[in-house]
Amino acid sequence: MIEFWLAAGLLLLAALAFLLIPVLRGRKAQAEEDRTALNVALYQERLAELQGQRAANVLTDEQLQAGQAEAARELLADTEGVTGERVSRLGKALPLIAALLVPLVGGGLYLHWGASQQIAAMGEQPREPSMAEMTARLEASVKAEPDSAESWYFLGRIYMAQDRAPDAVKAYEQAVRIAGRAPELLGQWAQALYFANGKQWSESIAALTSEALQADPNEVTSLGLLGIAAFEGERYAEAIDYWQRLVAQMPAEDPSRASIQGGIERARERLLAGGETAPEQAAEPAKQAVNAIRVRVTLAAALQEKVQPGDSVFVFARAASGPPMPLAAKRLSVADLPVEVELSDSDAMMPQLKLSGFPEVQLVARISRAGNATAGEWIGRGQPIASTAQELQELTIDSADQAK
Repeated sequence: MIEFWLAAGLLLLAALAFLLIPVLRGRKAQAEEDRTALNVALYQERLAELQGQRAANVLTDEQLQAGQAEAARELLADTEGVTGERVSRLGKALPLIAALLVPLVGGGLYLHWGASQQIAAMGEQPREPSMAEMTARLEASVKAEPDSAESWYFLGRIYMAQDRAPDAVKAYEQAVRIAGRAPELLGQWAQALYFANGKQWSESIAALTSEALQADPNEVTSLGLLGIAAFEGERYAEAIDYWQRLVAQMPAEDPSRASIQGGIERARERLLAGGETAPEQAAEPAKQAVNAIRVRVTLAAALQEKVQPGDSVFVFARAASGPPMPLAAKRLSVADLPVEVELSDSDAMMPQLKLSGFPEVQLVARISRAGNATAGEWIGRGQPIASTAQELQELTIDSADQAK
């Protein structure tokens, strides 16, 4: 915004110069005319003086002619370089009035027809949407596309973040209805039911966690929830077992790891205080190298004129066979394209859904002008690949985003 006003000020000074320079030049020309008139008057006086001296016989004819020639040479020297007489002149007041009116009229017209608000907006830094804005977008998305399991799932997540567990239960129920009874979805649904029921265990919660663990014995949400239920039911050995299985899957840098370890230690203390023997501490799992999928994202030439540099670009990997939610994702903008990114477990959107937990994944890149990760204008999809793929993957955004 500051750069705009500096440029506008320089242009204004240039416009004033066109008006004021003629005025200044006019004053200079007037001064030259006045000096020329004075020199002519002095020349005439000199001639009259010479003629008077000749009439009084003070000068001879030869001296008179010599004096007249000298006076003529002096007049020529004094008037040399002076321009001819001006035919017309600008009034003194008109240019000055115009110079004052230029900035005033120009500013008024700009405020009326200009784009100061748009220019100010261009200088504003983009901001992340608030929780309320994200919720409104997702609610509008599921209303427009009620069969989008991805949108229902993220809506459930955001409801849980807002302590709206009853609403989250409904959202997860819809996601399960559309995407199927994937263990990860069942675990999230059970957790929402637990909090919606005032942290009270129920048969429906037990049925969901049991089904999830039968399909995937390491489903982390169900393990954590069963550990909580066992601890509150004073079944401390069971709680330790569930939580140790959970910790074994958590990366060392996971912030939730410390709280789970604290729960295990409290359960051990309760067992020892009751005279029971606590289970042995589980061995720390060997740290494995984190595999990353490298992908180069490009934009099709046919779409170059249809997108804007500030449009959001979401690059993510999701299970080729499993829940529709992204396993790992990164957010960029159209201005960054083409770009090479890496997706790994460190980019997981939630601990229970990781790249390493699925044998095959599909790479997807979506452009969304509204900043909505679940729906946009343009999309590119890759073929299923192994989650351990090492070679660089190519992904081109080249088609309209119709499948929500």
